[in-house]
Amino acid sequence: MEELVIRDADVVDGSGEPSYRADVVVDGGRIVSIVKEAAAAGCQRPKAMRELDAEGLVLSPGFIDMHAHSDLALLRDPDHSAKAAQGVTLEVLGQDGLSYAPVDDRTLQEVRRAISGWNGHGDDVDFDWRSVGEYLDRLDRGIAVNAAYLIPQGTVRALVVGWEDREATPAELDRMRRVVAEGLEQGAVGLSSGLTYTPGMYAKDAELTELCRVVASYGGYYCPHHRSYGAGALEAYAEMVALAREAGCALHLAHATMNFGVNKGRAPELLALLDDALASGVDISLDTYPYTPGSTTLAALLPSWAGEGGPEELLRRLADEESAERIRYDLEVGGSDGCHGVPVDWDTVEVSGVGDPALAGYVGRRLDGWDTARRLLLADRLGTTVLQHVGHEENVRAIMRHRVHTGGSDGILQGSKPHPRAYGTFPHYLGHYVRELGVLSLEECVAHLTARPAARLRLPDRGRIREGYRADLVLFDPATVAAGSTYDAPRTLPTGIPYVLVDGRFVIEEGRRTDVLAGRAVRRTP
Repeated sequence: MEELVIRDADVVDGSGEPSYRADVVVDGGRIVSIVKEAAAAGCQRPKAMRELDAEGLVLSPGFIDMHAHSDLALLRDPDHSAKAAQGVTLEVLGQDGLSYAPVDDRTLQEVRRAISGWNGHGDDVDFDWRSVGEYLDRLDRGIAVNAAYLIPQGTVRALVVGWEDREATPAELDRMRRVVAEGLEQGAVGLSSGLTYTPGMYAKDAELTELCRVVASYGGYYCPHHRSYGAGALEAYAEMVALAREAGCALHLAHATMNFGVNKGRAPELLALLDDALASGVDISLDTYPYTPGSTTLAALLPSWAGEGGPEELLRRLADEESAERIRYDLEVGGSDGCHGVPVDWDTVEVSGVGDPALAGYVGRRLDGWDTARRLLLADRLGTTVLQHVGHEENVRAIMRHRVHTGGSDGILQGSKPHPRAYGTFPHYLGHYVRELGVLSLEECVAHLTARPAARLRLPDRGRIREGYRADLVLFDPATVAAGSTYDAPRTLPTGIPYVLVDGRFVIEEGRRTDVLAGRAVRRTP
């Protein structure tokens, strides 16, 4: 007898087609049969060891978070309700060109310092890996939800070239190609870049194109945080499209927003650019989160020259009066490349987290100028995270409607007052943008969050409710599903998602997290 039958669910299967009523049978971690209501009326209904009454609930594939920063959180926090309670059953890690594999001892320590604002310094994690394959093996010991991994181009550059702002030598470029190929062979799904973060931003397009040729040869995709989301955003998008075309590589645009005052109302220009590229045969997808503010580290706003040489050199420059004044000028007058070419408006920058508990009084405050920002950067040794209130609602809505759009939280779980998207992205799509505003139909939205990302990841048995597919499933109440997280209470869990299954096992049951660790590394499909 099968393990589980979910009875009388309104199935939204990920295809975008209208929902239907069905009994869905799960066994051995897979969907073994789907009996639609019309068929069930004339035949014996399926039996199982457990029967779950889903009357009034929607059954959908598990949600895929195409842009997650849970690289250490999955290891340090077995509960991981931040994502499991949203119905997320798969996260894509290794984002924005900086993560923890492939590394050597030197690079690991540098990266830990550079992105401590994203993930904490990691003193509570045993870094018993160095390669991509070893990191994926570590995930395979058991995690809350599944995870795929992008090779972080900035980390690769730090490993091979260092943190210098210069072109790679031919020998270094050859080694970077080999490192990327090894990571793909070990199971990574593609390559990410953070082209407003050091050291990845030091790479010229020719270097990135060569790495993307390697990615294309393995059937992976390139996921850039491109060179500007502010002044020059459209040019930065066009640059990535041209690079992908030249390399013959699939392109997935990370958190594809149009932020800052210079881009208010300009989403149609971005979408026209993408439509032209798609029509010419470029393979493009993108992800967004359904909120207007952005979130990053405070150090990320600084000009790229200040970070040359690595995190310790950045701290030295911040402590030096002459260098600090030059940084201030670039931030407040020139518009630094770290702040997307836009002079910083300190009133839009809100501290969301600090690494040093003694600095907790800054959390929730808007910065009042460079002097405060500089003191905080030095005292917190670059560990400060911030929200930037620079987005535009009309752009958010326009981009989420596009046919190649997928959902990504870009959720930074670090800090005492993180962005609410970390805990609320997927129920916020379903509750606010589907039920309340009608920006997307329920069927369209579920397709954006399930089948489309599964297709980008080239996962042949995920993202749909079909016989033989993995039983990564979500049951939610379409009348009540909503993000509980807010800017004032960002760690509040969502409502209206009583059941979540990973590999056929309940990780959320009756609205509570179980102790099940059914997640594993999801490796690239050859």
